Order: sequence, then C-alpha cells, then structure tokens
Amino acid sequence: MNPIGPARAPLGAAAARPVAVVGGTRIPFARSDGPYATASVQEMLTAAVDGLVERFGLQEPGAVGELVAGAVLKHSRDFNLARETVLGSLLDARTPAYDIQQACGTGLQAVVAAANKITLGQTESAVAGGADTASDAPLGVNDSLRRILLEARRAKSPGARLKALARIRPSHVVPDIPRNAEPRTGLSMGEHAAVTARAWGVPREAQDELAATSHRRLAAAYDRGLLDGLVVPFRGLTRDQNLRPGSTVEKLATLKPVFGTGAPGPTMTAGNSTPLTDGAAVVLLASEEWAEARDLEPLAYLTAYETAAVDFVGGDVAGGEDGLLMAPAYAVPRMLERAGLGIEDFDFVEIHEAFASQVLATLAAWEKRGLAPVDRARLNVAGSSLATGHPFAATGARIVATLAALLAERGTPGRGLISVCAAGGQGVTAILERP
Repeated sequence: MNPIGPARAPLGAAAARPVAVVGGTRIPFARSDGPYATASVQEMLTAAVDGLVERFGLQEPGAVGELVAGAVLKHSRDFNLARETVLGSLLDARTPAYDIQQACGTGLQAVVAAANKITLGQTESAVAGGADTASDAPLGVNDSLRRILLEARRAKSPGARLKALARIRPSHVVPDIPRNAEPRTGLSMGEHAAVTARAWGVPREAQDELAATSHRRLAAAYDRGLLDGLVVPFRGLTRDQNLRPGSTVEKLATLKPVFGTGAPGPTMTAGNSTPLTDGAAVVLLASEEWAEARDLEPLAYLTAYETAAVDFVGGDVAGGEDGLLMAPAYAVPRMLERAGLGIEDFDFVEIHEAFASQVLATLAAWEKRGLAPVDRARLNVAGSSLATGHPFAATGARIVATLAALLAERGTPGRGLISVCAAGGQGVTAILERP
C-alpha cells in the first residue's frame, strides 16, 4: 500500500502530495462482435481520451503530464498503444505516454502508476486508463509455421530457403486464436470461478440476485444523470449495450449453467457472468495545485492502494483460499490494516463483478479474515461489470471514475473501497476519499 499523506521524502525529492481524481470519461461498453466490431483498441481509447480533453479543456501544450494506459488483447501494431493514442488524439503531441498491463487490473494499476508520479512531484497531472476489444482480438501465426518461416529467413542460399518452405503443410495455415484460459492450468476464468463457487458454497439464487441488482442500479444511475459527465457517445451508442434494466431473479433463473457443468449442481450462467466486451475508459488525476489553477474541484482523492497475488496453481484452490480470482481477499484486509480502517468506515464498496459468484466468495473471505460484513446497500450502488460489461483493461478506470462521482454526488465527506480481481491470480485494490 502507498498512503498519500505526510511522509519523509528521499533526498532531493518532494514530499508526498495528495492525488486528486478530477474526473473521468469512457465510451459506452458494447458486447463483442457488436457495434464496435470494426473499432480498434486505439480508436476506442482515443475516443475516451478526446472526451476527457474536451470536457476539461486539456488541448493546450503541457496540460497533461503523461498518459498511462494499456490493453490486455493487443495486436503487434499496438506495441506503443498509449503513445499512438496521444498522437491521434486532441492531446498535445508532446505528451509522454507509456503502456502498462496487469490483466483485468490494468486500468486501476495505470491509475496507481500515474498517482505515484503525482504524489512524488514528478508530474502535476496525468490521464490513466485502458481499453480492450474482444471483437478485434489478434490472431497469432501457427507456431510451426512461424518456425519454418524463421528458418527460411535465416537460410544462406535460395536452395536452403526453398527446402525450409517446402515443409509448409495446410495445417500450418490454421492461426493461433486467443483463449480465455490460464496458461498454467488450461482452465478458463469461468471454470476457475466455478471451482471457487463450489468451495465457498455460493448459491445460484444469490448470484442471480446480485446480477439483477447490478442491472437495476446501473439503469438508475443513468436515469438520475450520474453518468452524464462520464460516458461519451461512440458509434451510435449512448449507454452500455449489455444493460438490461428489466433483469429479475426470475428471468435469470431460466438460464442454463455454462461454467462448472462437469461437477454436480453448477450455478454459473451467462446471466450472472460478465460477457466479452469492447470499450475504453480513462481518468484525469492531478495535484491539488494543478486543479486549483484551472478552477477544477476534485471529485475525490486516491489515498491508498494495494496489490496481491495467490498461488492458484499449487495453493489451496479446492478449499477456496487460493482461487484464481481471490487475491483481493488478501489485498483488502492488508490495505485496511495499514490504513487503520474497517469495512464499516466505507460509504461505498466497489467490487469488480467478473462473476457474481466471485463477488460473493470475496465478501465471505473478507468476513473470514475478520472484516465486518459489507452492507449490501453500499455495494456497487451504481451497478458494475455484470451490467456494464467488462473490457478487461478499461474496468479499473471505469470504477475509479464512477466511485469518485458517487462520492461527489453525496456532497459530504466520504470514503470508497475498490477491489478488482485479475487473471494470473492477482488483485488490485484502492481507497478513494472525499474530505
């Protein structure tokens, strides 16, 4: 955890400074192979960045110190995604940028990376976030074909080159298609979550209730205008395409399980799991001095953050302790202990809804580790990933911006907790506060 507050600065460095969340923008999230099927990850990220630039007047040279962003699914052409986004956006072309990637934690980790520079006085402002598209996923060259082509390239004579190329067979033309599976286990994220759901005894009805609530709350957030300043139209969408305001437990109960079907009593369906999604989101972070000079009132402040990882290969997976998506069960208690806080000290708790079962297992694990039960009235009060969808690298920035807006909407001092699980058995968590 990195608390933002009084600290002894290293020799030659500035003292730690508060990091303000000034605002955020995102494009509506869309189901894969839908409205954004032909949109590149760079195009989506640029649209989110331009929305932020226009809203806060960031066009002038030096307005933004740097852009930090990433994507989980990237083509080779996107090796410098953040910088190419700057060059194609309304930001000053001289704005530095770099990529970051931590699976589903990418967006929040980008926020943390930018915040670290601001709190150390290395920059005054930054844009952080991410984008992903499952529609435009990169296809890799068949590895056997790749080896043959490399051998042909290294050949010293035309004859040797032809000899190598003559080994190409029709099967070599079949591309390597990205799979939503862990390299170490071969299991998809959903199958891993199903193991955890069984270990923690998470019932189907509770999962469906969480999913239906997420849709209802996101619809209400749109209706009352909470997201008016956060969501910018893109390719004909003005709201998240996955949103189903009429979702009910009864309707969700009719869906068949799709994960964990090889074991008795499967509970996870397409309705209580996030769909493959395309989208982008960014957040504007700054020092208090930068915001004050531009007459911008911070929505909230980023005051702490923590990452963790679990051994989902050799650890206590069957017992639920080291499930693929359970790292926040360790990160949050550790972060709260260092901050001197308890769950009861938070007005809002934002848990990324990769799967309803994963949210419920995380809540149970927190209680097992001595934290107070989360008041459900404070949990994901504007809906979350089950309703919005989940473009992997964009989710963290979406949550930060939404939580900051919720804290500002209250108009009184408050505090919010963020918990994001990620592939590879990792978790990224943070605290936002409004004084």
